[in-house]
Amino acid sequence: MNSFASPSQTQSTTTPLPFSRLREPAEGLYPRLFDAILEQRIDSTSRFTEDSLKEMFCASRADVRRVLTQLSLEQVIVLRANHRPRVAAPDREQTRQALHARRLAENTLVRLACQRPQAEGLKRLRGLIERERQAVEQNRRGAAIRLSGEFHLHLAQMAGNAPLAHFLGSLVPLTSLAIARSQCQTHSCCAWQEHLALVEAVERGDASKAGMLMNQHLDHLEETLLGSDLEHCAVG
Repeated sequence: MNSFASPSQTQSTTTPLPFSRLREPAEGLYPRLFDAILEQRIDSTSRFTEDSLKEMFCASRADVRRVLTQLSLEQVIVLRANHRPRVAAPDREQTRQALHARRLAENTLVRLACQRPQAEGLKRLRGLIERERQAVEQNRRGAAIRLSGEFHLHLAQMAGNAPLAHFLGSLVPLTSLAIARSQCQTHSCCAWQEHLALVEAVERGDASKAGMLMNQHLDHLEETLLGSDLEHCAVG
């Protein structure tokens, strides 16, 4: 067994991830606010406050504040004392570094997940893929990007290495924001098919195949965000 995976871990082990840290009702506000950012209904030029978001989403100020704090930890929102919150605008170098770090982390995480495929975890991943597919077909770009990111975080959770999964959680939302700012269109994306192939490899415990698929998937994402050809779009 890989030395990164602890044999004492049980299949019931859970890893706290950015997408699941918030309690209700803030938990329900997170995807709505993040989708609005990913759809650029709220962008880096928008002037908004806790009060305006409270009105926009019919939420309490406390919940708005909790979600903004979570998004700031994920580098999606910039919070500064005595300044309005604003949406981050990752530049090309920030995006390149995030993608490089994701490749290092996810190559290890997907191989660890192959060592301990869990029926419940695989079922959750397939559910996320189906929701992502539906979002793509319905042209709900923000939801498709967010769900794609959630797929990677839940796959990381299956790996059973909490620090590494937590590290990935600091990279995926930032990458999602970079995708949202790119010119790719949701209907042309093939990420859910690539995610399905990854799940099938993990379910078989085929670490070599899963690692190859993950690298190909991240290659497509890097081409989308850093290459000049935007015809091939990966959602994340």
